[in-house]
Amino acid sequence: MAVLAVNGTIDPQQYLAVVERTEELARLQAQAQRRKSMLIFGPEAVGKTRLLRAFVQTQPLVLFAPQVQSPREMLLALIEELRRVAKPGIDLPANCTSLRTGSLKGIVQRALEKHPFSLALDHLAGPSRVVTGLIKDLNYFDRTPVIFVARTPHMEDIGNLQPMCAGKAERLELKEFVPPIALEFARREASNTGLWASNLDHVLHQLVEWSSGNPGSIVHMLKMAHFPRYYAGDQIKVHVLYLDYRMGRRE
Repeated sequence: MAVLAVNGTIDPQQYLAVVERTEELARLQAQAQRRKSMLIFGPEAVGKTRLLRAFVQTQPLVLFAPQVQSPREMLLALIEELRRVAKPGIDLPANCTSLRTGSLKGIVQRALEKHPFSLALDHLAGPSRVVTGLIKDLNYFDRTPVIFVARTPHMEDIGNLQPMCAGKAERLELKEFVPPIALEFARREASNTGLWASNLDHVLHQLVEWSSGNPGSIVHMLKMAHFPRYYAGDQIKVHVLYLDYRMGRRE
């Protein structure tokens, strides 16, 4: 997709399409209609969770588990989602926290048999064999599609779940913004947060270059830029800011 209009300015519709990931969202929605699983992957802070949450909001039959650290944690999150959707024929105990993991699994499996739900799983965080085994059981030979996120370049954080999305059509890569979009994104974020400095334009160009167009990195550095320690008079000490950012200092 071209990102520059003829006059050299960013086309607003093109800008929103890239920043809001409308093409990626449409692809996820189409995959959901086909009832196929999907793996979302890309660099840290590129917007994977944001896209997943936007997708969930458009899908009334998607059960979202934001944290998946253990089978019990995942099952309890899915049961809370079942309460939210409140579909007929699904009987849920008033209090599930005292139930054993096996009983929780049975509740979720019976619900999946009654309605064509899909699962959206975020923050798998290197799932154990028990967790991946549970996900495969709930998937049950693709009966229940699973949308999940990989957070490392080689996808080791999703364990042995990769075969569930082995095909190219079942993998969705989120990329960083190209420089013109990234710069416009930085300008809008700076404006929306009231950031000002006499060297702001230079600062924004530097942040875009150093971030390689990563939206999360741009937002983090712009937040840091509001703090007095990064000012010398009316100018932002951009190299000091970036050094602190690279060293892991998060304001």
